[in-house]
Amino acid sequence: MDMLMVEGGIPLSGSIKVSGSKNATLPIMAATLLTKGKFKIKNVPDLRDVKTMAHLLRIIGAKVDYDSHEMEIDTSNISYLEAPYELVKTMRASIYVLGPLVAHFGQAKVSLPGGCAWGPRPVDFHLKGIEKLGAKVDLDKGYIIAKTSGLKGTTLSFDIPSVGATGNLLMAAVLAEGETVFENAAREPEITALAEFLIKMGADIQGIGTSHLVVKGVKELHPADVEIIPDRIEAITYIIAGLITKGELQVTHCNPSHFSKVVEKLKDVGAHLEVGNDFINVKSNGEIKPGNVETGVYPGFPTDVQAQWTTLMCMATGS
Repeated sequence: MDMLMVEGGIPLSGSIKVSGSKNATLPIMAATLLTKGKFKIKNVPDLRDVKTMAHLLRIIGAKVDYDSHEMEIDTSNISYLEAPYELVKTMRASIYVLGPLVAHFGQAKVSLPGGCAWGPRPVDFHLKGIEKLGAKVDLDKGYIIAKTSGLKGTTLSFDIPSVGATGNLLMAAVLAEGETVFENAAREPEITALAEFLIKMGADIQGIGTSHLVVKGVKELHPADVEIIPDRIEAITYIIAGLITKGELQVTHCNPSHFSKVVEKLKDVGAHLEVGNDFINVKSNGEIKPGNVETGVYPGFPTDVQAQWTTLMCMATGS
């Protein structure tokens, strides 16, 4: 699509269903590499990054079928333990295959997101963590080369609660010998969804939803089916769009508990919201007041909602 033409001034109305979360889908897809077998994943969003991850899994040797928001993955014939730069450069989440490949197969070759011209690495937490779990990590011509004869449990403490590193190392730790303790782990719903999926596969994880996770390694896992959680940022975007356009709409198939801080802030500035277990009704009379927010790690106000909030505040102030 070369151009979008938008005709404004029309209040949004009706009902809209929230898609599955991309940020939950990608690590769950990578987690299928932890064992051999067939998986079924429901409520998969139809997005380019999901298709890129599917392509990467096919390169590694998995069979991936994707249709009508349902995906089937067969990891029975994994043979190529590499994530090439051509894919990683288009989607940094490709780094998620590092932990599962090293844990299951004892080795992996994954391109750095920036290839040879990487500069300061954005994946240091991943690399330091996988090393602490017992893998030998080398960097060669823009690639991470990790090998191990067997991962060992350890304590992983993050300076900041990194979502990517928490997810990647959690997948590695479930097959490590002994106990791995995560301190200051990310608490996002997407991490909780990944942990719950790993438990379905046979993992032993305690402390889900908190910053303190305890993983007792198991010798092997088994395939499992899963339904992807709704995308909280998409839900918030629809809600704020309804308020900005002075509309009246229902946002369905969402989980308001995943973005309660945003709901609280919207109510503070005058939004009329009816909150159900899996829906939010939005009714705007246009009387939105100015208000301040401070972004923070989950469960704080999401950084990804700054732009939507700023637009709403422009309406409130007449800017």
